[in-house]
Amino acid sequence: MTTSFHAFRGSQRPVSLTASHWQCRWEGLSVQHHVKEKWGGPTDGRGRVDRLDVWTVCKPGRAVTMETTQSFRKGRGGAQAEEGVEEGGGTRHRTKAVELKLLQLDSEDEVGAESSSRSSALMLQQPLKYKKMVIYLTLTGLLIFTTAFLLGYVAFRNSCHSCGDDGDLVPVEDPAVADQSDRGLLYMGELRHMLKKYLREEMLETTIRRVSRTTHPAGSSECNALAREVLQRFQQLRMDHTWTDSHYATLQFPSSSQRNTLWLVDSEGAELEEIQLSAEDYCAYSATGVATGGLVYVNYARAEDFRHLHSLGVSLEGAIAMARVGGGVSFAEKVWLAQQAGMVGVLIYPDPADVPQDPRRLGLHSGAAISDHVHLGSGDPFTPGFPSFNHTQFPPVQSSGLPLIPAQPISANVASKLLSQLEGPVCPRGWQGRLPYVRCVLGPAFSGVGGRRVKMGVFNSMTPVLLNNVFASIEGKVEPDHYVIMGAQRDSWGPGAVKSGVGTAILLELARTFSTMLQNGFSPRRSLLFVSWDAGDFGNVGATEWLEGYLSMLHLKAVAYFSLDQAIMGDDNLSVYTSPVLAELIEGAIKQVEHPKHPGQSILSHLENVGGGWRDGIVKPLYLNSGAYSFTAFGGVPAMELRFNEDVRPYPFVNTQWDSAERLQERVQGRLGSVGVAVGELVGLMVLRLSHDHILPLDAACYSNAALHFSSQLNQHSTELQSRGLSPDWVFSARGDYSRAANTLKEAIQNSDVQDERMTRLYNTRMMRVEYYFLSQYVSAVETPFRHVLHGRGEHTLSALTEHLAMLRSHPVQFDETRFRRQLALFTWTLQGAANALSGDVWNIDSSF
Repeated sequence: MTTSFHAFRGSQRPVSLTASHWQCRWEGLSVQHHVKEKWGGPTDGRGRVDRLDVWTVCKPGRAVTMETTQSFRKGRGGAQAEEGVEEGGGTRHRTKAVELKLLQLDSEDEVGAESSSRSSALMLQQPLKYKKMVIYLTLTGLLIFTTAFLLGYVAFRNSCHSCGDDGDLVPVEDPAVADQSDRGLLYMGELRHMLKKYLREEMLETTIRRVSRTTHPAGSSECNALAREVLQRFQQLRMDHTWTDSHYATLQFPSSSQRNTLWLVDSEGAELEEIQLSAEDYCAYSATGVATGGLVYVNYARAEDFRHLHSLGVSLEGAIAMARVGGGVSFAEKVWLAQQAGMVGVLIYPDPADVPQDPRRLGLHSGAAISDHVHLGSGDPFTPGFPSFNHTQFPPVQSSGLPLIPAQPISANVASKLLSQLEGPVCPRGWQGRLPYVRCVLGPAFSGVGGRRVKMGVFNSMTPVLLNNVFASIEGKVEPDHYVIMGAQRDSWGPGAVKSGVGTAILLELARTFSTMLQNGFSPRRSLLFVSWDAGDFGNVGATEWLEGYLSMLHLKAVAYFSLDQAIMGDDNLSVYTSPVLAELIEGAIKQVEHPKHPGQSILSHLENVGGGWRDGIVKPLYLNSGAYSFTAFGGVPAMELRFNEDVRPYPFVNTQWDSAERLQERVQGRLGSVGVAVGELVGLMVLRLSHDHILPLDAACYSNAALHFSSQLNQHSTELQSRGLSPDWVFSARGDYSRAANTLKEAIQNSDVQDERMTRLYNTRMMRVEYYFLSQYVSAVETPFRHVLHGRGEHTLSALTEHLAMLRSHPVQFDETRFRRQLALFTWTLQGAANALSGDVWNIDSSF
């Protein structure tokens, strides 16, 4: 019989025995231990065992006894076998001598008996130093683990090809997309690359041309068809939800039965000459009726212009104002200030000094007028503070911002005809426009005899209109109840390439881009909302009605709003009209986006080359007619609107019948698509930050400087205030509390664990609500809808308080101490309330009453 024996020194692996094709395996424990315990056999002082028996069972079910004789000698480094004899004869120098005897048993009973007598015989093993073996194995395992970890780290780190500097190493998990499951994590650098990759110029240009192919005012069949098209585009994308939100609003249009008129009349009111007006030009929400009076040139109809006229002794009471477009004030503000000055009507014209009027050089025709609304507010003026879901649910009330005097836009030709006949004091320096054949005088009289005056008639009609806002959303994976909102106006009185085409095109392209990114691994932490607003030309009616309908919840859910309206009016300079809370986002975005007119330069590097800081160069406050204004001033939501403008010649066709895609493309010298992509990238990058970062990149301390500046103004007037028994200490205390609360929150965020979802959510909620904290709780949302003390309008605002404070020295007689006390109290308590809310829990507030 041929027998092979395999032993493994220093291990407990089983020894295999092959005999006549039987594969044998036996089990055993430590030899030394079981020799003593099992047999108690004789051992010598050197650890020699003369004989040991091993019992095993071999296939196919037959039992054998193997007797093994082996000598062991302890030596340095472990057991060593002495010289022995192999079974096949011959000798092996200093190797184990093993003698094998196979005894076949006759029956299974014998097997059992032998088994019980020998107590499961032991396997042959060499006694080793197990402690050393464990140490060696442990060290080897640690070495292997460390090496594997380092190799894995290097390999994974090198796989992030697009990681940048600012927050790029915060991963975005991607459990949703099956075909990208091997990627697992996406980084901000990769998301930026995807955004740039999927934004397409040709899609933007195509949509702008499609939207602006014809006029589409709110409520028209063209606008409703466009709303259905936008909804279908949303539904074709990978959106979690698409829906419409409808409102019934009262809008004003030119009368279909009676045209607006303008006449020169004599002192008795007899009509001498009719001046023709275009039937399409009007001011929405103008008061209707007839007004007659002398004509006074009021420049831009700013507050300082009216003060200057008063100082010159020009009679304004009962006169009609002739105002220029522009000057940093809206049509509504011009009409409001004229009404406050006692005037009975307003004519508004585009002066060539402000609006280019050479058609050969892409200018407005001198016979064209510019239309706009004159409601000093936003939303439906007949449901102020309420959503226009159903008018029958609310009492009949009008917005305090509706004008009481008529207003009408006219062309430069009409203005030139009237102003050239005026008499009166010469215009102040800087008031001279560029109307041909006009000597700048103020009026109000006309030259010649007869005491001529102007008579204007406005006969616009109010119409209830069903409005449709169109929504689409991508749900966030971690905080789905927090929204980052992007929106654009859809309607336009004219073709509206700038007014509605640009915004709608960028909105749809961003929706398509984020949808494509979603299919390729993008997994936003917070939800994204895409909205197409209706009735934007009438004062952001659609957006404001939605805000009014959900005001009680939006300040808890809306992270920020980005208005895409009128985003392209040139390609030279970027302007950002923003809530200060969002200002810190701008630098990171302009650093990443290439300037559309200067290839190879980022917008930031171009600004630095021109000179001056980027913040002073592009950041501007929100203005009344901005699509973002209502979100901050009324809703308390951080908001922003971006726009590319021209350096020298502004785009002149907004709110006219000549606002076409062809003229806009000519204005930007064929770069319409590239400018649109630049705007899309800027907004998209900021949206990525807001939807991706664990801690929202919002600046809660942004209003500390404004409060500090006002405190310094109060300090300059401390002597006058104290003489009247007024102390600014209360304001100083509130300002200090706010600064400390903002700094404490910032430090807490810096020292926190961003993976702690509970604390992260608490911090984010407090920062999201900063703008809401500055909505005055002491004025009515119905009577004073823009309640924000820094961006709003009314007696409660910081601007009104500052103007009143200045009267202490400029017009001390007009200073109203009771009114000032109330203004100061409203502002101070709003500031103190913001500080308390920013502090967090009530036990963290340290205030003395």
